[in-house]
Amino acid sequence: MESPRDPDIQPKPDKTRLVGTLAIDLGNSTTVIAFQPETNKDPKLLDIPPISRFEGEIPSLVWQSQEEKLDILIGQQVLEAGLTEQEKVNICSDFKRWIGSTNQPLVSASKLLAEQAGEILIQQIWAKLPPELSIKRLVLTAPIETYRAYRSWLYQVCRLLPVDEIALVDEPTAAAMGAAVPVGSKLLVVDIGGGTIDLSLVALEGGEGRADPIAQLLRFAGEDLEGKSNQVIRCAKVLGKAGQRLGGKDFDRWIAGHLCPNEALTESLLNAAEKLKCRLSDDGLKATEVLEEAIEPTAFDKTQSLRLTRNQLEELLIKNGLLKSLTALLSQTLQSANANNCTLRDIHGAVLVGGGARMPLIRNWLKKHIYPVNILTPPPIEAVVKGALSLTPNVTIQDVLRNGVSLRCWDKKSQKHIWHPLFIAGQTWPTSKNLELILSASKENQVEIDLVIGETSSQNNFEVIYINGVPKIKEELTESTINAWIDKPVTFDLNPPGKPGEDCVQLNFSINSSRYLQVEGKDIRTGVKIPKKSLGIIN
Repeated sequence: MESPRDPDIQPKPDKTRLVGTLAIDLGNSTTVIAFQPETNKDPKLLDIPPISRFEGEIPSLVWQSQEEKLDILIGQQVLEAGLTEQEKVNICSDFKRWIGSTNQPLVSASKLLAEQAGEILIQQIWAKLPPELSIKRLVLTAPIETYRAYRSWLYQVCRLLPVDEIALVDEPTAAAMGAAVPVGSKLLVVDIGGGTIDLSLVALEGGEGRADPIAQLLRFAGEDLEGKSNQVIRCAKVLGKAGQRLGGKDFDRWIAGHLCPNEALTESLLNAAEKLKCRLSDDGLKATEVLEEAIEPTAFDKTQSLRLTRNQLEELLIKNGLLKSLTALLSQTLQSANANNCTLRDIHGAVLVGGGARMPLIRNWLKKHIYPVNILTPPPIEAVVKGALSLTPNVTIQDVLRNGVSLRCWDKKSQKHIWHPLFIAGQTWPTSKNLELILSASKENQVEIDLVIGETSSQNNFEVIYINGVPKIKEELTESTINAWIDKPVTFDLNPPGKPGEDCVQLNFSINSSRYLQVEGKDIRTGVKIPKKSLGIIN
């Protein structure tokens, strides 16, 4: 694969070129791209032959030759070449959900890791951008389920791209902005994608006489670019959210596994299952009408087609625990929102996006569980990418922590180390006020104090596991645990040495706009200031 710094893909100075922002929403089944010129507020979905299937939509498919590594096809090229209709070819699909995961099951015939496939896709899209575009800013979206690892991966992928500014936007927040609702609204965002389900309760600040915030761009590397724009805009704040690594691709596997229980889940079979699922989601279809979708004849010796009704599809989804899982995620989201003084009664509407937004079963489930809240229906595929463009650089995002973070302390009474909470799950960031702690020495002539930070693992009552390639929802409670960060602890010297029980240092903890836990303070005894240090990024 060619380096992104190769001269033939570098922007060339040309007054006729359109300068603006490119947004890429990497999806499990479809990657959506849009461009917004600096001189035009209206974003446009990009058509990039030969990799686009429709305007703005690129199938999330990567094929790499086993013999020649530079021989690569992506998106529609893979479909046009008929590679998905062949067995045992080097195609990587269904990979977005596994980026950042430490346990990646083999879900395709490719030997590429999820991160490698994602990198190839993004860099190949960049290399094939229309030559008349000059990209000043690149905006990418990230799921909440693996946000921390995903962010790190994206930075490594994009750090060599010839673009001045790179920003990262939370997918559910971008979806809320894509609904184009008025400032001051509170929205429930339900994003049913190809590989993940994300629920988020989002508040759009402003209105009612409140001053709108100054524009701020969050650079991907963590640099604060506040002041780049003089526009006055609104601010999005996430009040509660929950997510799960489950999506439309899993529904395809359920369909294929149900109708062909003794067959391997090949690309041909899964493609037929996906087409059947989409056709069964048509609002004008009768629930008992039988639809048939042909399977490529090379895939099987006997079975040549899939047959299913909408009623049967919905029974299958319910049997596999989809609605139970959705209900649990909604409950988790609302519990987090309650901690921020927001209930269903305060919500102005619900935004349903992603491919799953087309399914009547999901729409009916949502109507039932949030009644009488109205459901808003922006274009389900492009809502996130257009929302991402509207968020950058015009909005300051206040998000919430999915996991809590604690400091290991010595408890004099129990004579053992304990975890003292600093910020709990649901805490908004960046923080507006510092958390102050006073630490004492625990032994005679103590010459230093170590700050050992631990992060609370998030609870997930409905864990998705894979058995023979078919996803199963495991309905078991997982206990919350605190895991110490593996990074070397930050150490503060005590001069003079401390005495047991003596108050030594006053520390002020905060979380900045890049989600880094920071600390500063002073030695209480001498007044010597402790300069600000970053302890690490919180999930």
